[in-house]
Amino acid sequence: MNLAAATNENLAHTSNVLIYSAMAVYLLSFFANMAEWIFGSRSKVGRTAAALTGAKEEGARAAAPAVTVKKNGGTAVLERPAVVTRSASGARDVPDGPGASGGDEQGDLYGRIAVSLTALAFLIELAGVLTRAFSVQRAPWGNMYEFSITFSTVAVGVYLVLLALKKNVRWLGLPLIITVLLDLGLAVTVLYTASDQLVPALHSYWLYIHVSTAIFCGAVFYVGAVGTLLYLFKDSYESKLASGGTPGKFATSVMERLPASSSLDKFSYRVNAAVFPLWTFTIIAGAIWAGDAWGRYWGWDPKETWSFITWVAYACYLHARATAGWKGRKAAYLALIAFACWIFNYYGVNIFVTGKHSYAGV
Repeated sequence: MNLAAATNENLAHTSNVLIYSAMAVYLLSFFANMAEWIFGSRSKVGRTAAALTGAKEEGARAAAPAVTVKKNGGTAVLERPAVVTRSASGARDVPDGPGASGGDEQGDLYGRIAVSLTALAFLIELAGVLTRAFSVQRAPWGNMYEFSITFSTVAVGVYLVLLALKKNVRWLGLPLIITVLLDLGLAVTVLYTASDQLVPALHSYWLYIHVSTAIFCGAVFYVGAVGTLLYLFKDSYESKLASGGTPGKFATSVMERLPASSSLDKFSYRVNAAVFPLWTFTIIAGAIWAGDAWGRYWGWDPKETWSFITWVAYACYLHARATAGWKGRKAAYLALIAFACWIFNYYGVNIFVTGKHSYAGV
């Protein structure tokens, strides 16, 4: 059979146009997100922390006994310096960050525009993924280009679903859109592959089960990784304030637009914990597919090995996070290492390592 004749070139071209159109709308969303961060108010938690810290300073001054120093010709009364401690507001699970209640009208307007543009870009990109699939009458997961456009679509979809569930995650919008633009830019340049039929090894219903769950898990792991990274920055910022330090104006402007570090930490843990069982199922489904396709369930192929390494890394993180001595920054570092393993499994193994999973090429 002539494989080229089996490809609908019109639909393939339409898919490319839709992907580029989605990138253009994502770029507009990026500017709207930037506007919200620039013109929007500081986070509710950030403002509360500043207020509580000020109140603590006044209370400490009032409660601290005065120090009397005798001098020649009189007596000088000096106040004991107040000790500023880390505000307990960081532990409060209240709405904060971009999109929080109490923000100014202009910032909220830009935020709503950003979300609307993100939703529009998501629909356009989803249409691009679907027309790519229809052009060859198969699942659009046959090569790295198709993995990438599907991955970014699912990541944005997860973000929009969280918003629809009334979760205050608009702080995720800006880093998400930046990542999506980078992902799509890499996809349409370095990773682009013309629409074509699957190699025989991929003709299986397990393609729909195994690959789709792998992409979904990666998108959710990405959301958790962003929350973890921002947690580390916010935790350092809060610690510096608690120790009496004075962060720079830029750091203050950015950090006080984020939720409290405890909220970011809790969000990341819940996201990773929720998707981990599905990642376990993904590996099991892949093993079953390998048994059908190659006559063995596990052969330590590079993709299999790194999938298992990723599973172990996330298992270590979840175990450490549930252990009192490993909460906070130590557990966060483990989470980022685990996501780095997933990224290498996603890009590095496919591009730089040769194995049984190299049949689809780039």
